[in-house]
Amino acid sequence: MRDVNVNLITEKVRELCITSNCDLPKDVEDKLKEGYEKEESSFGKYSMENVLDNVKIAREENVAICQDTGLAVIFMEIGQDVHLVGGDLAAAVDEGVRQGFKDGYLRNSAVDDPIFVRKNTGDNTPALLYTEIVPGDKVKITVVPKGGGAENMSQMKMLKPAEGVEGVKKFVVESVINAGGNPCPPVVVGVGVGGTIEKTAMLAKKSLMREAGKPNPNPLYAKLEAEILEEVNKSGVGPQGLGGRFTAFAVHIDYFPAHIASMPVVVNLNCHAARHKEAII
Repeated sequence: MRDVNVNLITEKVRELCITSNCDLPKDVEDKLKEGYEKEESSFGKYSMENVLDNVKIAREENVAICQDTGLAVIFMEIGQDVHLVGGDLAAAVDEGVRQGFKDGYLRNSAVDDPIFVRKNTGDNTPALLYTEIVPGDKVKITVVPKGGGAENMSQMKMLKPAEGVEGVKKFVVESVINAGGNPCPPVVVGVGVGGTIEKTAMLAKKSLMREAGKPNPNPLYAKLEAEILEEVNKSGVGPQGLGGRFTAFAVHIDYFPAHIASMPVVVNLNCHAARHKEAII
């Protein structure tokens, strides 16, 4: 059994909140550069040039890549041989978010009551913390700031199993096209299929953290990802919704066994600033 003090988790969460907002992952940046080279629309080309300039400035000057610095979504894999000591885990994570958003001069985007009062909590807490127990004695922390523009374009549908692969493809492509420029394309298209409604949504969200463009290890799903990406990029939505061929730079599908009567599908989009950083303690 290995003791891990939650103060260390606070430190790592603070650091990751800042770096995730200021330093876009290389795999995402490489895909954006690839899209810039392939883009044929003059408006699309101009938009991508500005996007890449913004990525460079954010990294060099350590400033947020977008004014919407997102809700703090945090995935944590905790080894079953880890003993957390020194306090409450959720409180430690929230303290890390609180410090990170203050020290990084990041916008606070959390409201305490989603319907009636909608008062800003003032420190971007509470975080959305998802924990998973895994083998080993390490703690893996992944911080995924999720902006409202792309998140608002999420879609969920309970398909009939008989609708099959074509039904899934049609729903996903239509979801991206209907979103238009709202999620700040080019986007990552996260897709969850199977499970129950809450599991499906989580699959879609977690798929966004996959290395950009890395295909699903199942060749059938990898083929479907490629087909959907091709159809999305034929839509003409283009960078920032201004027209062009580069509407999405990746489609990631994750799946889980489902009830014999069900085929739930969730589409969770992420803007071109597909922010995520991780650390292992």
